[in-house]
Amino acid sequence: MTVVAAGAGQRHGVSGWRQSSLSLVFGALLVLSLVGQAVSGLAGWNADARSAGLAEVSMLDYVTSSAFCVDLAENWQSEYLQFTLYILGTIWLVQRGSSESKKPGDEGRESDERQLVGRFAREDSPRWARAGGWRTALYSHSLATTMAVVFLLSWGAQAVAGRVADNEERMRDLLEPLDLAAYLGSADFWNRTLQNWQSELLAIGTMAVFAIYLRERGSPESKPVGMPHHKTTADD
Repeated sequence: MTVVAAGAGQRHGVSGWRQSSLSLVFGALLVLSLVGQAVSGLAGWNADARSAGLAEVSMLDYVTSSAFCVDLAENWQSEYLQFTLYILGTIWLVQRGSSESKKPGDEGRESDERQLVGRFAREDSPRWARAGGWRTALYSHSLATTMAVVFLLSWGAQAVAGRVADNEERMRDLLEPLDLAAYLGSADFWNRTLQNWQSELLAIGTMAVFAIYLRERGSPESKPVGMPHHKTTADD
């Protein structure tokens, strides 16, 4: 009995990991990339410091510096902008033949029956989906709202950290520091912002078009390999 129970527990453990493997793997990759960014960034920072005859900094000093924070925040805000625009855009915009799009003609918020809310909610539907009223209305837009809030917070963090980093350079050049309002209109702020935005918009657009003609067997981001290019969904 002990052997059977242990075997069952082991199988359950493997199954549990597999059920969350996508988030776990990408979480681990995120941590590794953050560590790599910190290590390489510190090396570059201290190399510049040695060249300028300045004191080197520790890892703790570097990861709490405005230089590290602004680089981190500008990447995060552009990613969450991408998701926010994509989530909202795909409600109303379609691309015939793309697995990244709804079928043409299905644009819009969709019916309560299709969304499983109100009297069409199931017993195992989320509580707020079954509650009705303002709670269901709020929950119906919770994904885009959360993505937009994280985007705005990280964009604000980019502005604050970017101003500090930019003013440090200005003071080294004996220039007057900028207040936050002035920095928000500066070339440094918008250069950092727009170079990230264009890369995210490019990724969204090309993915939508590539998914019409190209396939990746087994991926939910791709149509079945043998599905015709012009079909958006299997029942199209």
